[in-house]
Amino acid sequence: MTTTPAVDISKKTPRTVESRGYTLGELMVASAKTHAPNAVGLFENGVIRSTPASELIYTMADPPNILGATQCLDMLGVMSLLQSGRVHLGFLGAAEVDRFGNLNSTEVRGPKGLVRLPGSGGACDIASLAQRFVVLLEHSKQRLPERVSYITSPGNGDGRDWRKRVGLPRGGPAAVITTKSILRFAEDGEAYLASLHPGVELDDVLVNTGWKLRAGDSMVSTAEPTVAELTAIRDYDKGGFWTK
Repeated sequence: MTTTPAVDISKKTPRTVESRGYTLGELMVASAKTHAPNAVGLFENGVIRSTPASELIYTMADPPNILGATQCLDMLGVMSLLQSGRVHLGFLGAAEVDRFGNLNSTEVRGPKGLVRLPGSGGACDIASLAQRFVVLLEHSKQRLPERVSYITSPGNGDGRDWRKRVGLPRGGPAAVITTKSILRFAEDGEAYLASLHPGVELDDVLVNTGWKLRAGDSMVSTAEPTVAELTAIRDYDKGGFWTK
């Protein structure tokens, strides 16, 4: 799961990658350096990096993320790159993602009632303005409902052409990468099953998805990480803090 988004970084030879405050994005940049050496990482606090930090970071404001940075701007300096359309790919996490790629990180209803979550941060900006975005999350029916209980960050809204109708200038979800599979999006805006991770059965994915998930016509097995990708990640996260 950790190396798969790195492949999306290399597609269309993007120059800029937006990494939200959660630090899996930094791992994506580290592994992408094996085949996307021009990738540039952005952090919403204003840090811009063309190389991974020299030490593992736990938050985007950690000193190792500042040391050796390409630039240290303010938040507006980085977020304005989104507004001007210069960010090619965003990485996002969420509590819920629905069949149209809408994200909820605001509130969910659990066994003990309503649970308030941190909210958007920069996620809504990234989902609205990046040229495309990728979501990473655990694959379960609770995390993948048919409709999110709250739209924090927009995907494809209610389907085909929704983003255009509401005035979003570009972008949308490119993939949802889960612990079991990769979902991509058809022209009607709905997610479909594009690949199964090695060792995962189709029924396992279908029963753990909150809607009737369509399988793509050319569904494949997710490519296993290369030795170079694994080495890059393990060298960066030596203690397995993010990858256990």
